[in-house]
Amino acid sequence: MVQSPVARYNYITFLRHPVHRYLSEWRHVYRGATWKATNYRCNGNDATLEEVPFCYEGSNWHNVSLDSFLECPSNMAVNRQVRMLANLSKVNCYNRTGMSEKERNAIMLESAKENLLSMAFFGMTEFQLQSQKLFESTFHLNFHEDFEQYNYTHSNRVNLTWNQLVQITKLNKIDMLFYDFAKNLFFRRLEYLDKMKSSKPTRKRTGNKKQA
Repeated sequence: MVQSPVARYNYITFLRHPVHRYLSEWRHVYRGATWKATNYRCNGNDATLEEVPFCYEGSNWHNVSLDSFLECPSNMAVNRQVRMLANLSKVNCYNRTGMSEKERNAIMLESAKENLLSMAFFGMTEFQLQSQKLFESTFHLNFHEDFEQYNYTHSNRVNLTWNQLVQITKLNKIDMLFYDFAKNLFFRRLEYLDKMKSSKPTRKRTGNKKQA
């Protein structure tokens, strides 16, 4: 009996600047999107409504102002990238009792860093061509078309006040720290890739010389 080859799975992700990502999610919710179908599972259990209460009443949060979006203490848009990549069982899942917010954030941040380091590849939304370069090198694949860099998105259309920008940055402080770590790692990998390519000897074509 012929055995099927063991499948190998690689985890990959794309990261985005936390301010732009947060604003993009706000715009998404503003247009009527919800996460009601999302199950916040950890250690085999769903988070309770006491642990993750809704920020609004009714069917959605359509037309929510940015200030109202910022004011909800249980808004899952805050530090979403760290939370999605961290091992939440290290901080008692969605139960915030038993440790300080400072300790909880520090553990989640380190966990997210560890998991990012273990991934075969991660890209960055703000650096599309460089991400493509790393992806192709990692998986020995070539795209038929180059990635495109769209610098003008819904989040760029938002006219922020200085106070709003400060508030978004403070709310997403561990996402900001994580993004800086990831960006540094990203460019180190690119630098290493360039060094590896430049160190490979160039093959020269040689032909048999005709003898007179």
